[in-house]
Amino acid sequence: MSEKARRLFDALDLDQDGTLTRAEVIGALRSKGPTLAAQGAIPFWGVGDTEDSSALFDAADQNGDRVLSFEEFAAVVDRRFGW
Repeated sequence: MSEKARRLFDALDLDQDGTLTRAEVIGALRSKGPTLAAQGAIPFWGVGDTEDSSALFDAADQNGDRVLSFEEFAAVVDRRFGW
């Protein structure tokens, strides 16, 4: 798993519990997305709307438990963002 995925996961994990919920992913990308893109933590084209953030969550939630582990998250963002 990439270090970029780890930094992005940690930035989106608003309650710092080691998992991501749909609300965290959507809320954090909406509020922090442009800043994260400017810092190089996410590609500018990766900052989308609520629908895009929700689709990212759905693609990563491979076991359907409605929370993302780092491993689930990293597998999708590493592939999607070309890390």
